[in-house]
Amino acid sequence: MSTKAKKIAIYGKGGIGKSTTTSNISAALAESGYKVMQFGCDPKSDSTNTLRDGEYIPSVLELMRENRKVDAHQAIFRGFGGTYCVEAGGPQPGVGCAGRGIIAAVQLLEQQDIFDELELDYVIFDVLGDVVCGGFAVPIREGIADHVFTVSSADFMAIYAANNLFKGIQSYSNTGGALLGGVIANSINTPFHRDILDDFVEKTKTRIMEYIPRSLTVTQSELQGKTTIEAAPDSEQAGIYRRLANRIAKHTQSTVPSPLSSSELRTWSASWATQLIENERAQQAPESVYAGVNDDN
Repeated sequence: MSTKAKKIAIYGKGGIGKSTTTSNISAALAESGYKVMQFGCDPKSDSTNTLRDGEYIPSVLELMRENRKVDAHQAIFRGFGGTYCVEAGGPQPGVGCAGRGIIAAVQLLEQQDIFDELELDYVIFDVLGDVVCGGFAVPIREGIADHVFTVSSADFMAIYAANNLFKGIQSYSNTGGALLGGVIANSINTPFHRDILDDFVEKTKTRIMEYIPRSLTVTQSELQGKTTIEAAPDSEQAGIYRRLANRIAKHTQSTVPSPLSSSELRTWSASWATQLIENERAQQAPESVYAGVNDDN
């Protein structure tokens, strides 16, 4: 792979907003004049849709199933701001390993020297992070990515997936694997959402790259088949994505995280559950007391 390009892998639990975030990062970098390739690594092959007005593109595995020999250029399509869009794809339903598409796609582009030919500044891998095994671990395990980031909300399953990713990074860190740049906090609309993730990154010795609120602007943009950067360039949300892209562009020092054990994660989450219940009761108490006074009168 090109030594010039900065290779970034963005992981996250399915449905957490990983592809939305990744596509807006790609769009923001392209908008700034960088040559960017977004490499979708989800079997659904929908990572790059909002860079191409909602249009799906043929995946590498689809092309390989249909042709004995594939020219890698057939799998590369242009998107917003001149971005290069690639979808690894997955196997036919019920057959084979979903991670195989990542391995096959990376090998195809490397064998045909595509990364050098395009003189890319950034290659951004959008990777399903529910399970960090097999092909899904390739960007980490093989050191293909220079830096890894994960998108997480304050929901337990998103944090659980992030913690598993940290375990994978830690496992491969002694054999040249990619290290963690930080956590992208998504759907942060209340102080306690932020507090939960702040506590999690402190416990795991990581960092928050950016806090991204849940926004109707994102929904409106995606219904048009576009990124927020393209559909609402002057919005506050677009400014947040640009700030995140700038931080990732400037990021140089990634580290090995300290994931929580399964028991530690359960204890930690239970303590937050207790704290949230206590906070809710405290907020309701004055109202209940006041209501009781009115009843007596």
